[in-house]
Order: sequence, then structure tokens, then C-alpha cells
Amino acid sequence: MDNRELEQTIIKTLDDNKFGSFGTIEAGNKPKVRYMAVFHDGLQIYLATNRKTHKVEELKDNPNAFLLLGYEQGGGKDVLEIEATVAVTKNEGLRSKVWNKELEKWFKGPEDPDYVILELQPTRIEYMGKDQQHGVWEGSAAVSGK
Repeated sequence: MDNRELEQTIIKTLDDNKFGSFGTIEAGNKPKVRYMAVFHDGLQIYLATNRKTHKVEELKDNPNAFLLLGYEQGGGKDVLEIEATVAVTKNEGLRSKVWNKELEKWFKGPEDPDYVILELQPTRIEYMGKDQQHGVWEGSAAVSGK
């Protein structure tokens, strides 16, 4: 699988998985993982959260995070392991872009001051397909195998 094919396969896997396990490092250098809804535009990945959550504080101290997608009920059987640096943003355009009715359970609307977006900038994505395909995307280069 060449780099372009790998990117398209990763994007399809993101399309097929609306939830993932998001990991950060909390105080004391201990890992903390929680399920979160996943939004994306190509390989740019977004998570919606409340600015008052522990994860926002954890990311201020250490912006490195991990997102695991796939092989769960309701999702595809392909797996993505995503290493990323994360920025917490209140960018109005991005908040409007990510906003959907499902978020009304937690926020008053896209203008809610507690509503922020975690913007993941992937540094490495490892893809493992249900049919033994494998590939590693790193920035603009990819390494793939069977």
C-alpha cells in the first residue's frame, strides 16, 4: 500500500469509527484513558470536550496524547493507533464545524464558553487491517507491509 492508499484507508477507518479511546498523562505521570466521540476532516482529528475537564489540564502540562480506534461494537474491525500532539482551541469556526445535535447533551450550543475542541495533530498513525494489512503513516512519509 503506497502512502496515498494508506492515507485513504486511514480516513475510511476514521469514517467507520465514531468513538475512540483517548489517552493522556495525568499528574504523577500516570496514563488516563477515556472514550470520546471522534470527528475528523481528512487526517485532522477533533474531539469536543468541556474546558473544565481534567484532560484539558493534563494537555496543558503534556500535549502528547494517544487515540485508539476500531475493533469495537458499532465500529469497523480495522484498528488505528494514533500518536498526536494536542492543542485546546476555542476557535469559533472549528467549534461550529464540529458542532452537532449530539453535543446538546453537554453544551448549550456552539457558543457555550465551556465548549472547546481538542485539535489532534497526528505524528504517527499505525493501521492494522482486519485482513492482515499493515501500514505506518508518519507525517508525509509512510512505511507499509503485509
